[in-house]
Amino acid sequence: MFDELVEFFDFQFALEILPQLLEGLLITVQASLVGFALAAILGLLMALGRRSENELIAQPVGAVVEFIRSTPLLVQLFFFFYVLPRYGLRLPPFIIGTIALGLHYGTYTSEVYRAGIDAVDTGQWEAATALNFSPVRVWTAIILPQAIPPMFPALGNYLVAMFKESALLAAITVNELLQTGQVIGTRTFRYLVPITMVGLLYLLISYPSSMIVRKLEARYAN
Repeated sequence: MFDELVEFFDFQFALEILPQLLEGLLITVQASLVGFALAAILGLLMALGRRSENELIAQPVGAVVEFIRSTPLLVQLFFFFYVLPRYGLRLPPFIIGTIALGLHYGTYTSEVYRAGIDAVDTGQWEAATALNFSPVRVWTAIILPQAIPPMFPALGNYLVAMFKESALLAAITVNELLQTGQVIGTRTFRYLVPITMVGLLYLLISYPSSMIVRKLEARYAN
């Protein structure tokens, strides 16, 4: 049985290409973390913008959020990669990829922020107003510290989703995990081993991350 498995799946070849795949995995993790950090910041700014009492701010921000949420990430990647250079904006593929990931997922995290902020008891807002706190102090000392912790599970889910969807960066020549596997397959004409290992490496990262998110959900559900 083991001999048949070895014949079907070349473990020696797998060990040979593992260092290259790990280099690609590192780029995937870096793109995911940088993209998520950007998404977390942009999402908060978008959420605050949509909550603004000034319609000149709230409506344009809302329109941008809905437009980005309603278009595929792959289309956005192609736009940044192929269209913007024609107008003089040239950036490395990795930077383009992380910006696109951050912007795309920022629209989703903005809804998480909005839900978390709306969940803060109205009495907290009233108490802050009664104490005559400045808007900055209200947000940084009262509202956000209460709103953000329950958001962790939802934000964690988006981080896992971004990690898996970062495979789309292969479409704009970023040498992440999937692109590395494809290059190895093209060079050696052996696709089974590299693509299988790509899937396993994604699983080894995403599954434990999902378990952590589930624990966070159980913790904050109580």
